[in-house]
Amino acid sequence: MRCAVLGDPIEHSLSPMLHRAAYAALGLDWTYDAVQVPHGRLAAYVDGLGPEWRGLSLTMPLKREVVPLLTSQDDWTRISGVANTLLLDAGGGRHGLNTDVPGAEAAIAGATDAHLRSAVVLGGGATATSVLLALAERGLERATLAVRDESRAADTVSAVARHPRPPEVTVVPLDGLERVGADIVVSTVPVSAQTEAVLSAVRDVPVVFEVRYDPWPTAIAAAAVADGRPLVGGLDLLVWQAVDQVRAMTGRFDVPVEAMRAAGEAGLAERRR
Repeated sequence: MRCAVLGDPIEHSLSPMLHRAAYAALGLDWTYDAVQVPHGRLAAYVDGLGPEWRGLSLTMPLKREVVPLLTSQDDWTRISGVANTLLLDAGGGRHGLNTDVPGAEAAIAGATDAHLRSAVVLGGGATATSVLLALAERGLERATLAVRDESRAADTVSAVARHPRPPEVTVVPLDGLERVGADIVVSTVPVSAQTEAVLSAVRDVPVVFEVRYDPWPTAIAAAAVADGRPLVGGLDLLVWQAVDQVRAMTGRFDVPVEAMRAAGEAGLAERRR
């Protein structure tokens, strides 16, 4: 069977290493590749796939673009309007999953057992949506969404409002962000947006979640390590969302989590040499 991760850009993705490590440990003769598919080309790409294809992982900018192509979707895709996984069946079915939400839950649980009632989230895209929904599952009551373009946060605000127990969300401009009291800060913004002013505004937030894994550490992750604050890293999120993808694509539940993590760590170490 064949699987792949799609996105643009895609050359940075560690997903092939994680999934291939899982296949090797499970004794599966499957392939998993990285394919560059730009915005607006996903439908044509999926239409051209043969019966040997089982699943696709989706990264930016395709997580929202895939939703109209689906014949079914899980609850998290329905609530978030975002899917990072596309399962293909022999009958032509296209089933969307959002494993970023449970992946973020698992990643956070691995770093802290604190009751996270409030959050400040830097960025308002698809990943921010999924992490906010994961936090809502943990009882989040209020969130400040700091974004570069407030109009682009509308989808995230709407998605979070569809959660059965939605937190109160306030949208503010990232530029000029003032110090915000919160239990966790989640950064989904590029390294270039992690300015000294932004770092200062979230310096006192006790738990840090940096969704990026390359380059590493980012400024916000380095500050957390220096201060001794609990840190959830992008590799944690990547591994746990990939674990659920492997389960869904292969039908196996004995997914080798540690082998996948080791493959991701080795891939990052190779890049830093």
